[in-house]
Amino acid sequence: MSFAALNLSPPLLQALVDAQHETPTPIQASAIPVVMAGDDLMASAKTGTGKTAAFILPALERLLTPSAVRGRGPRVLVLSPTRELAGQIKDAASTYARHIPQIRLGSIVGGVPYPAQQKLLMRPLDLLVATPGRLLDHIEQRRVDFSRLELVILDEADRMLDMGFLHDVERIMAAAPASRQTVMFSATFEGPVTALATRLLKSPKRIRITTNDARSEHIQQRIHFVGDSSEKKGVLLDLLAEAGVGQAIVFTSTKRGAERLAAALGGAGHATSALHGDMRQGQRNRALAQFRDGALRILVATDIAARGIDVARISHVFNYDLPRSAEDYVHRIGRTGRAGQSGAAVSLATHAERGAIRRIERFTGQAIEHVGSVDSPRREPQEPRPARPRRGQPDVRRTARGADTASRVRRVPQKKAIVAPDGTSPARRRRPVAAFLG
Repeated sequence: MSFAALNLSPPLLQALVDAQHETPTPIQASAIPVVMAGDDLMASAKTGTGKTAAFILPALERLLTPSAVRGRGPRVLVLSPTRELAGQIKDAASTYARHIPQIRLGSIVGGVPYPAQQKLLMRPLDLLVATPGRLLDHIEQRRVDFSRLELVILDEADRMLDMGFLHDVERIMAAAPASRQTVMFSATFEGPVTALATRLLKSPKRIRITTNDARSEHIQQRIHFVGDSSEKKGVLLDLLAEAGVGQAIVFTSTKRGAERLAAALGGAGHATSALHGDMRQGQRNRALAQFRDGALRILVATDIAARGIDVARISHVFNYDLPRSAEDYVHRIGRTGRAGQSGAAVSLATHAERGAIRRIERFTGQAIEHVGSVDSPRREPQEPRPARPRRGQPDVRRTARGADTASRVRRVPQKKAIVAPDGTSPARRRRPVAAFLG
């Protein structure tokens, strides 16, 4: 099947030719006709399957027809869990809309000064990409006009709920017109995600692209076992020195861990930067721009980079810390092996994390190559620790550490009891009350 068979307009087909996209992926071939038909949609697809184009192309197709409602607010709203993913979606929209004259695209995300966003919302908009928290701030200040809103797209809905955006999303959707079309993309539709879809969507069509390992044929995966976490830094430095390691993303579990590891790698001579949620938006944009341009070889990031970074030159992904879930593992390693190229995903793990590794293998349906013994290291039997000595007895604990017995005797001075003539201790005798009363 070609994109022309999906009944897309010539400006969009030309943009696809310019981007060298020849054949739609399964999620694109399935979702584009449903969205263009105006139906609500629940679509499940993994990272790297081309889902951004699956909703951006039909959204732009809708914008080729003039709105029947006058106003300045957006006709299409795309909600994204992270700033990085929002930026990627806006870039994709700009790429596919390059031959559509006078189309107006905008982005509202956290970490950007409010005045610039206020000016953006005062001008006419066609398509708006936003993160839930910042958009809700503008809605509460009555700066957002939803009178023309026709289509709402929730991308990475499962991630938005994991990040605590459930109530924000519900309030945003309550402010949108009831007549809107709603499209929801999620890696999985389970539990809270299904409940949210039931509340927000009307008789949705369902599409599920069952490819947990859709890109695994391009990614070599392996696990390096270490004795404990203190050994990881040295192992990582050795791995980065191997031949074939080009640009790489190193994932950590905490923001502070990302900062410390980036500083350590920089001290070892690597061109690197951290990327995490506590950085200002300008800092994050600068780090991403330098990484895309090749000025940085290594990006040390938390899971905010697991969805939203699309750099074709990434040769390796390193899991310095294992992710919290097997699904996050799939998103992390999806940063490499893109555009049909090969890549490698290397995870560092202790023996105590073997259970997490088994969960990842069950989720992906693949066995991961193990480097090093998967058995816990054996410990030499230790002699029992001597008991504490009694008063006046030698301290044999010092002897166990190699001390000289004769010079390591603990001598505790004995206090002599003072006894009054009547045979009682002065400390225990009580003075008559009358003595205190004078």
